[in-house]
Amino acid sequence: MSEQDTFRADPSEADRYDVAAVQAKWLPVWDELEPFKADDDSAAEKRYALTMFPYPSGDLHMGHAEVTALHDVISRYWKLRGFEVLNPMGWDSFGLPAENAAIRNDEHPATYTYANIETQYESFKRYAVGFDWTRRLHTSDPEYYRWTQWLFLKFRERGLAYRKLAPVNWCPNDQTVLANEQVVDGRCERCGAEVTKRELSQWYFKITDYAQALLDRLDDLEATWPERVVTAQRNWIGRSEGAHVDFVVGDRVVTVYTTRPDTLYGATFMVVAADAKLAAELVTNEQRPAYEAYVEQVRKASDIERMSTERPKTGVDLGVTATNPVTGEQVPVWAADYVLADYGTGAIMAVPAHDQRDLDFAREFGLPVRMVVDTGEEDPAVSFVATTGNGSYVNSGPLDGLSDKATGIRTVIEQLQADGVGEGTVNFRLRDWLLSRQRYWGVPIPIVHCPTDGEVAVPYEELPLQLPDLRGADLKPKGVSPLAAADDWVNVSCPQCGGPAKRDTDTMDTFVDSSWYFLRYCSPHFEDGPFDEDLVRAWMPCDIYVGGVEHAVLHLLYARFFTKVLHDMGMVDFEEPFAAQLNQGIVINQGKKMSKSLGNGVNLGAQLEEFGVDAVRLTLVFAGPPEDDIDWADMSPAGSLRFLQRAWRLSGDVTSAPGTVDGGDVSLQKARARTVHDAAELVESHRFNVMVARVMELVNATRKVIDAGGAADPAVRAATETVAQLLSLVAPYVAEEMWERLGHQPPIARTSWPTYDEALLVEDTVTAVVQVQGKVRGRVEVPADVSDADLEAAAMADPAVQKALEGATVRKVIVRAPKLVNVVTG
Repeated sequence: MSEQDTFRADPSEADRYDVAAVQAKWLPVWDELEPFKADDDSAAEKRYALTMFPYPSGDLHMGHAEVTALHDVISRYWKLRGFEVLNPMGWDSFGLPAENAAIRNDEHPATYTYANIETQYESFKRYAVGFDWTRRLHTSDPEYYRWTQWLFLKFRERGLAYRKLAPVNWCPNDQTVLANEQVVDGRCERCGAEVTKRELSQWYFKITDYAQALLDRLDDLEATWPERVVTAQRNWIGRSEGAHVDFVVGDRVVTVYTTRPDTLYGATFMVVAADAKLAAELVTNEQRPAYEAYVEQVRKASDIERMSTERPKTGVDLGVTATNPVTGEQVPVWAADYVLADYGTGAIMAVPAHDQRDLDFAREFGLPVRMVVDTGEEDPAVSFVATTGNGSYVNSGPLDGLSDKATGIRTVIEQLQADGVGEGTVNFRLRDWLLSRQRYWGVPIPIVHCPTDGEVAVPYEELPLQLPDLRGADLKPKGVSPLAAADDWVNVSCPQCGGPAKRDTDTMDTFVDSSWYFLRYCSPHFEDGPFDEDLVRAWMPCDIYVGGVEHAVLHLLYARFFTKVLHDMGMVDFEEPFAAQLNQGIVINQGKKMSKSLGNGVNLGAQLEEFGVDAVRLTLVFAGPPEDDIDWADMSPAGSLRFLQRAWRLSGDVTSAPGTVDGGDVSLQKARARTVHDAAELVESHRFNVMVARVMELVNATRKVIDAGGAADPAVRAATETVAQLLSLVAPYVAEEMWERLGHQPPIARTSWPTYDEALLVEDTVTAVVQVQGKVRGRVEVPADVSDADLEAAAMADPAVQKALEGATVRKVIVRAPKLVNVVTG
């Protein structure tokens, strides 16, 4: 914050600027004027600025303050540039945290949730984020989740929502299933309890049907999405090409997936996921006790832990063998935890010579290792280091002597297909989306279970299927949803046959709610569907989506999936919901993530009370590039406040009348023009901190002219008005106050981006850098249109350059007029 700290406001100035009074003054004015209310019918070009909506788990914190301050720069900038801007806000208000907090406090989740929403709403308004509050929504409102249920049923009609029995992550404390991403180091990310595995019938969305489409469109997003987000999504989808290969085990065929069918000759054993149904079916009676004990151990580990290459290999022999389809050999079949039940078929062929995890397993249990690709490295059976590079095939029957991997793979696949024991295929790491939860506070799944008709959809005209209130009921988790105990709600007549039936008592994961909320913002009060399709076409896709990189995979992937399905349903005319994305870093303190246990938390409310909204916002924006983490211990909101007071003081010193902005000090006119020009480029490239630095420079330049007696100079008024408008992107209270003091009506947000004479950007002279052997040895001031010859002459005449060349022979002079001369000696 060194630039800010150079500003020193005198005590009288600080006394005159009353931060609290200014905030109290403008909030009701903005409430009345609604400067950010989006006009659906506007003829102006539309822009949609979206930030990830919060969970109402208390008041706003420093993370909220950072993301909304950064987001607001873009939204307000677009507004000044003349676009009609949609900038909505709502709350992701269903979910476990509210339910758990309500249970702890012995209150209803709705009471807790909506109280926190109102707290955050007032804080957002105080923080002066330019949201259109007429479009506010809450995902726990029946008028919202009616359409979440409607979409679920529409997806089900298309075969994209289904129920199946499968092993799932289970939190014994929260008594609900968890997605893989909600398990961290083997524990529930919400409560910290050790996660186990259970086999349950659960609802899924068939996102795998869209795996290739989700992958293909990432190519279109590379230019406007952060590289790490695109990479994370590619890795999560995980497309691979290979083959399905049939191994005969006793009287049954077990199909495995492999990306390297050419290494089948080196497959010396098979591994089945320990928790897969297949393992339980294959194990012999003699081995069953050891197998069942092992499965209990495996269920305590998360999928992420099981896939770790650092994890010691464990397993149990199932007591059966499989026939290798290309060698005819009988190979042992083991159960292990490093294979996942839902990857491919839940079974793999193990080629230990060329896969390190297989090799580690083979070494642990004394299984054979056969090299089939000679890469020139030491035999893995000796080195215990798997070789994965290309080489020539050995010990591989008809492949021996070949050295082209593509040919080898193609040859083996052709052989497998000819023999009827395999075929080429494509596989994805992406698994179907497990969406049901055994908790109360969520969207009820609109399905009735009938003993005669099976799963029956709740009729569309009966939506929303509302949550029963259950006030006073015991909502503590019991392994099934608390809804199961609501007999009057659960027991219903089948919509199809009229006989006795029961409602589904699971609720939907909150990822479902957040997969389409951005569409609802376009018409939040629409009653004839989830959204007005014409308005969605007018506003979407979102031009920018601002939020944390922690949502790089799941939320963004699910939102993309929903959008693609809606496109196929003909409801939207685009396939990607977010045209561009900006991720912010996190706010840390004293070098560490904020934590109560570490005692390094920063209370946003206290910071706002001490320094004011504008100073906190300015500090967060000026701290560095948006994607960088911010250590609050290194920040100076006090320095930010001093700068804002200095800028505010300019507006009181201007003595020329409103409208008097032409002419005056040429140097200041040029500084202003350059600032406006650079600010636009900097905002559009998301270098907000540099934009703030340019404004600081303009404040300095304006102050110099005023202090030299130029308070009435038209250039001073023009520069001060520009300072106010640019500051409105970051510090709206100070900007509005300056705008009024300059004789203008509010709101400043509805003004137009400052204009300037392009001629003022033309430089009369430039400073050329002179290098000798690549090192800067001098600088010379030259005309902007200087010729190569004149620039070279000026450079060689510079005393500092002459000194650097003493005793040296000039071999070549490279001239790049008007800014660079490089002298090569030798």
